[in-house]
Amino acid sequence: MAYRGTGPFPKRLPLRTVAVFPSYDIMGFAVHASTGITSLSQIGKDRIPLRISTGVIPKSPLTGNATMFTVSAVLAAAGFSLGELRRWGAKLHSAPRPSDPSRRKGIETGTINAIFDEGIKSWGHTALDRGFRFLPIDGIVLKHMKALGYRSAMMTKTRFNSFAEDVPTLDFSGWPMIVHADMPNKVAYALCEAIEKRRDLIPTDNYKELRVAQLCANDEEAPYDVPVHAGARRFYREHGYLK
Repeated sequence: MAYRGTGPFPKRLPLRTVAVFPSYDIMGFAVHASTGITSLSQIGKDRIPLRISTGVIPKSPLTGNATMFTVSAVLAAAGFSLGELRRWGAKLHSAPRPSDPSRRKGIETGTINAIFDEGIKSWGHTALDRGFRFLPIDGIVLKHMKALGYRSAMMTKTRFNSFAEDVPTLDFSGWPMIVHADMPNKVAYALCEAIEKRRDLIPTDNYKELRVAQLCANDEEAPYDVPVHAGARRFYREHGYLK
């Protein structure tokens, strides 16, 4: 959004990517099947008082983190807000991280019947096992989010084997290293050298050995939407990581 000048950014900012560290993730908007909900817009239309677990709720979308900005933007595109949910009688559970034990307990005991969050690997399968379904992010909601700069993604049957069919949602993958465009080429090049030399010490979110080639691959786990810095691009090409 900063690069495009969309969302909270009134103008384009001169940013570049040095690397994107792999982390497969998507946004998940899940509700228990007993609610009868099949779309996000239905929640707003029927003013359904859900018991929702989400991230730490900020005073405003711009004072929180990227996750809660995304949740708020999706709900706004669907026609309602977290504040309106509260007024309709919804109970909001704030989890400091997606894998927080209190969320798992809420799913298992039934005190939670909706989850709006990322970190899908930590709670998605538990929710599915307990009768939750994931709502599609499509139509006007997806169109709005794409205009902001988000990528669409699919929750596929290959990753979630209890799915009857793939479910469209938003991509939330990758940990990008973003720099200002005026960073000298030699500094961006040196950053890549440092990553390569220390790759054995760098933890990954996909539980695999860090592959330098993946940092510029623009793949499912490490997508990028901001151009690669010229100095970084030269490093990747000279070392055979970027064809």
